[in-house]
Amino acid sequence: MSEGSSCYFLGGRNNGARFYDYFLIMFKRKGDHPVGILEGKKGLILGIANNKSIAWGVAQAATREGAELGFNYLGDSLEKRVRPLAESVGSTLIEPLDVTDDAQMDEFFAKVEAQWGTLDFLVHSIAFANKDALHNPFSTTTREDFHLALDISAYSFIAVAQRAAKIMNPGGSLVTMSYLGAVRAVPGYGVMGVAKAALEASTRYLAQDLGEHGIRVNAVSAGPIRTLAASAVGDFRKLMEKSARGSMLGRNVTQEEVGNTTAYLLSDLSSGVTGEVHYVDSGFHIGAGDPGIAQD
Repeated sequence: MSEGSSCYFLGGRNNGARFYDYFLIMFKRKGDHPVGILEGKKGLILGIANNKSIAWGVAQAATREGAELGFNYLGDSLEKRVRPLAESVGSTLIEPLDVTDDAQMDEFFAKVEAQWGTLDFLVHSIAFANKDALHNPFSTTTREDFHLALDISAYSFIAVAQRAAKIMNPGGSLVTMSYLGAVRAVPGYGVMGVAKAALEASTRYLAQDLGEHGIRVNAVSAGPIRTLAASAVGDFRKLMEKSARGSMLGRNVTQEEVGNTTAYLLSDLSSGVTGEVHYVDSGFHIGAGDPGIAQD
C-alpha cells in the first residue's frame, strides 16, 4: 500500500490517532497475551445440547475472548454431554435448569449469584416443539402444542431475563437465538415460526424495559446449521441447500460465525445496540429466496 493511500484508512487523512485508538481496543495486551473483548466478564450460556449446538459455538467464541462461563443442562442424559464441554472451557458453574420449572429457575440463579455475585451477560438458545406440530399443517396445531412451543421457546427468555436482570451489571447484555421463520412462512417450521416471532417481539419489549438499567437485549437470527434441534425440522437437508443457493454469499453459515457475531453483541463494542434482530445467514434474508437452480 502506498503512503498516500494509507492515509485514507478509516475514512480520511490524518486518522492515524483514530486507527491507534481502534487498535488498542481490539488488540490490547495483558502481559504476553491478547486481551479479548469479553475479558473479565462472566456470563451464562443456556441451551447447549452437544458440540454441534449453536450455543456451543457461542461458548467457544466467548471463551476465546476471555469470558468466564456458566452452563445449564436438562436431565442426566444431557448432563453427560454438557458437563465435559463446559469443563473443557474451564467452567465451574454447571447446574440443572428446566425453564418450565419456576422453582428450579429461582434456584439456578441463586447459585449463580452465590458463586459470582453479579452477571455480565446471558445467552438464551432454548427452543422446543413437538415434532407433529412441525410436520403437520400449521392450521391443525393443537392448543397444547402451541402452548408448549411458546412457553419453552419464547416465554423462557422473558423468565430468565427477569432473574438475570436482578444481578446483571450495568452494560450487561442478553442475547437470544432466532430464525428467519419468525418473519417468513418456512415449510416444515410450523408452530416454531410463531414461537420465534413471539421471541423477537419479546426481545424488543425487554430492550424497552431493561434499557433504563443499562441492559441491552438483542436476538441473532442464524441461517440453518445442522444441530440436534434442526433434525426435527422436515426436509432440513433441502432447506440448507435452498438457503445456500439463495444467499448473497452462495453458502450457509458456520457455528463459528454465529458465535463470533454473538460475542460482539455480548461485548462493549456493541454498547449502543439493543432491540435488534441481527441476521447471520450469508445475506439470505435480503434476497428473493432460492433461485431454483438444480444441484448437480
